Amino acid sequence: MGKITLFEEKNFQGRSFECSSDRSDLQAYLSRCNSVRVDSGCFMLYEHSNFMGQQLFLKRGEYPDIQCQGMTEYIRSCRLIPPVSTYRIKVYEKDNLRSQMMELTEDCPQVLEQLRLCEIQSCVVLEGHWIFYEMPNYRGRQYLLRPGEYRRFSDWGATTSKVGSLRRAADCF
Repeated sequence: MGKITLFEEKNFQGRSFECSSDRSDLQAYLSRCNSVRVDSGCFMLYEHSNFMGQQLFLKRGEYPDIQCQGMTEYIRSCRLIPPVSTYRIKVYEKDNLRSQMMELTEDCPQVLEQLRLCEIQSCVVLEGHWIFYEMPNYRGRQYLLRPGEYRRFSDWGATTSKVGSLRRAADCF
């Protein structure tokens, strides 16, 4: 379903750890991570154990210097994103699933321009996994949203309700 190899050194050197499932604590396997190879599937890497902290979405490919992707060398957990065929999310302008609602099934590189929403304060992921980005065009901090309700932006790990873009967590872009 998915396979990722994390390396302690840049350019796929040094000690490595291979996995194909969620790992809440990688510290027992690696002291740091400076390069990554994703052989299949999609993964979200996390700066801290238990899927916390800064996040980085990776699809199939080679990443010889993970710091060029905006992460530190301290990757402490990773999550496999299962493949699905359909994606659906409802986003709300206010917390607790209130106010203006938009339902999406496709990526949105410009939330403000395309949806006319200044903020997304809550959402419901109905199908698939989605990634929120702080800035337009899939830039800035990333947040993985799995199926379920998110009644406030802190539920998905953000410190503000600013969502500049969002996309399906898939190996298709």
